[in-house]
Amino acid sequence: MDAKQLKWAYLLVLSLIWGSSFILIKRGLVGLTAIQVGSFRIIFAALFLLIIGFKSLKKISRRQWKFVAITSLFGTFTPAYLFAIAETEVDSSIVAILNSLTPLNTLVLGILIFGIQFQKRQVLGVFVGLIGCLLLVLSGASAHPGQNYYYVLLVVIATLCYAINVNLIKKYLSDLNSLSITTGNFAVLLLPALIILSTTDIPQRINFDTTQHSIFFVMILGVLGTGIANVLFFKLIQMSSPVFATSVTYLIPIVAFFWGLLDNEMLTPIQFFGAFIILIGVYLSAKK
Repeated sequence: MDAKQLKWAYLLVLSLIWGSSFILIKRGLVGLTAIQVGSFRIIFAALFLLIIGFKSLKKISRRQWKFVAITSLFGTFTPAYLFAIAETEVDSSIVAILNSLTPLNTLVLGILIFGIQFQKRQVLGVFVGLIGCLLLVLSGASAHPGQNYYYVLLVVIATLCYAINVNLIKKYLSDLNSLSITTGNFAVLLLPALIILSTTDIPQRINFDTTQHSIFFVMILGVLGTGIANVLFFKLIQMSSPVFATSVTYLIPIVAFFWGLLDNEMLTPIQFFGAFIILIGVYLSAKK
């Protein structure tokens, strides 16, 4: 398989894995708090990656460790908690659709901060995507008054974090292999996640069946949806571009939507239209 075919294969696999992550978060929230879901997600991913990638840490130079730490904060730590908190109030399929703002934010921050070249069509894509986002959120707030749609701001912040992350990796860590970056990220985050988890009521919950079931789902999320997926994602960034890599969010909402249907989530016709507008914006912004 040549490089062009390989990057598309990575994109498809990532869409299947990450598209399933939102329903796993939802399952985790059945028996855990959002903070516990975020902490367990990081802990399971860290333990898995340290087992398979501990030797790769020696490839990280002293100069690179500061960027590894920064990317761990923006690419994993903050979004892990923000997505879990957002799903306490908003359907998982809606969160997945709003995650599609990542490539738009990647482009915007790349232009404003990292000095990447852009075309007028890409800027148009950003505005189209924002219109779709507003349509999705406003119609959702009207159709689901029981849900607090202010929580979508947490998803937007998370996508900004992802955007910062991919630009940093492309600019400062492109010469480091993906396993080293991912393992380094979680080596940095393991202790903070353990400390945060210890401040919760997990000792009182741990013996409940619902809690144990939720921990199982978050373990799958941590190992597959975070650990393995991040290795593939960082490899994809290095072999393509930040905007191409984040275009995985074209397919994530489709996978998440079908999981949502199985869990009795349903979008209104206006929300479907808003989601479609967002994807058009993503397409325009990512197209060269």
